[in-house]
Amino acid sequence: MTSSLQYSPVQAPSHILGLLERLHALSLDEEPLVNNALKDAVQLRNHDVDAGNRQLDNAMRDKFVALDKDKCHFVYQLILATGAKNVVEAGTSFGVSTIYLALAVGRNSSGGKVIATEKEPEKARQAKEHWKEAGETVLKHIELREGDLLQTLHNDLPEIDLLLLDIWTPLALPTLKVVQPRLRPGAVIVADNTISSAVGYKEFFDYVKDPEGPFRTLTLPYSGGLELVTYMP
Repeated sequence: MTSSLQYSPVQAPSHILGLLERLHALSLDEEPLVNNALKDAVQLRNHDVDAGNRQLDNAMRDKFVALDKDKCHFVYQLILATGAKNVVEAGTSFGVSTIYLALAVGRNSSGGKVIATEKEPEKARQAKEHWKEAGETVLKHIELREGDLLQTLHNDLPEIDLLLLDIWTPLALPTLKVVQPRLRPGAVIVADNTISSAVGYKEFFDYVKDPEGPFRTLTLPYSGGLELVTYMP
């Protein structure tokens, strides 16, 4: 490390880069607790789906979860490379990855928009505090939709260039199906932890790997796996 902040491909004021480093550190500190909560919920879900979902909701309500920093850098670069202007983030949590998305769409277009989703009121509150700390550079590109994302994403979506799925795996396919009618040809879907949570992604994979379907997918070798899916109707 050559300075107090590691190199980042993200172009942003120093206070935003510092904020992101601090938030990623908080997320890493809680990673063991998050992994244990996920393991327990998955085991319970094998016997009782509803009970497993409830346990996960309760366990994750106060956990600081953020997309890994290297994955955030990748998605930021992907948005720049594809010229994406409208992005849906399914699973905002504490709003860390949202900052990267907002910075990237803002570089592509002054009207770029990140439609962020979060059902937990406390997480949404803290995400908004982080965005406020980042400042107007970030805030002006974010539209937060609070509540059940299968409802909040059902209407009033612009044409979507990129969908980020960083959510409980059983929601991945239903979320994709809600957003799919608004995906532009060539749109990209990025799904996290598709290797480590492959069992939970089974229905999602069955859908995007259908040879007669409109998707083409590739698993990238990031920690836990990161799926890169292209929509080619």
